Amino acid sequence: MAPLLAQKPVVADIYCIFLCLGLLLCLIRCSKAQTVPALYVFGDSLADVGNNNYLPLSIVKADYPHNGIDYPGKKITGRFSNGKNAADFIAEQLGIPSAPPYLSQPNNVFLKGVSFASGGAGIFNATEGGILEQVISLAKQVTHFSTVRGKLLQELGSISAEEHLAKSLFPIIIGSNDILGHFKSASNYKTSPQQYIALMLSTLQQIMKGLHGLGARKFLFIGLPPLGCSPKQRSLGNNTDECNEQLNFWSNEYNQGFKQMLQQLELELNNFHYSYFDTYTVFLNFIHNPAAYGLKEIKSACCGLGKLRAQVPCTPISQYCSNRSEYLFWDFYHPTEAAARSFVDIVFSGSGGHVSPITVQQLIAI
Repeated sequence: MAPLLAQKPVVADIYCIFLCLGLLLCLIRCSKAQTVPALYVFGDSLADVGNNNYLPLSIVKADYPHNGIDYPGKKITGRFSNGKNAADFIAEQLGIPSAPPYLSQPNNVFLKGVSFASGGAGIFNATEGGILEQVISLAKQVTHFSTVRGKLLQELGSISAEEHLAKSLFPIIIGSNDILGHFKSASNYKTSPQQYIALMLSTLQQIMKGLHGLGARKFLFIGLPPLGCSPKQRSLGNNTDECNEQLNFWSNEYNQGFKQMLQQLELELNNFHYSYFDTYTVFLNFIHNPAAYGLKEIKSACCGLGKLRAQVPCTPISQYCSNRSEYLFWDFYHPTEAAARSFVDIVFSGSGGHVSPITVQQLIAI
């Protein structure tokens, strides 16, 4: 009997250790939630959580199978993903609920945050295209935020509302559609790529000044990936499935100008704080060393039809892969849930020098 009695304190000690670790994790999550009361998300289809579902004239939607096949309850939400997207994982890292789509309840005060992101959106209104490509441009997203801010002022009072917004985080994921649109249309070549990117950045700069003027103080900017390595762009090659290096070059050129523009904004605006994520480099790391991130397929889309499953979008008639966690891309442009989670893990890890000039942890602690 003596050996059995001797084991009881050891079991109790192990139980206490796990209990303490659980309490510590809870305290960390609670601390994060208190530090960042809300997420106000701006962007395109990489962050859209369903706003385009409420645009009756838009064909840029993901409210049909096989999208959402891995979302809890296999729910089709309007996310351009097999499951959750980057905006969801940012919220998860902060220990707060995913921001709901603004258009789902436009009269809400949104004390815990909201997403204005819209599939197909860009810095320029021109990315809205024709009447059947109705989207919410970045400028319109800021207008919607202004409406939410007005409701916050009524609900909380001016001082508390300003404090609330100053502590909140503003992720900005935009620009891909502008670059893709420029190189897609031959008519756009009347403007050189250099001039076009300069106009993109000057337009974004003014929009960010307006957002700052409405009370935004802490920004998380997501740079452009190497757009030429998407399945869609690979599929356009003649007898090859390699990246479109011209598109990659200009994606990177935009990113370099983007970082310079942010530095300028930091000098011009009081209490303008930001973290910039080098998506371009991290994305190339995924492509060149996929096994390190649990990936096996980095060229083909998981869902679609045609070459690399990228010539026809992900629709109910499309083929889709069973090993989705091993794919970098869900459809011809958007990452899988697994890839999006890995990206956001790197955003918040603070390692590898991929986030600058300060880490996200340093940003939210300001």
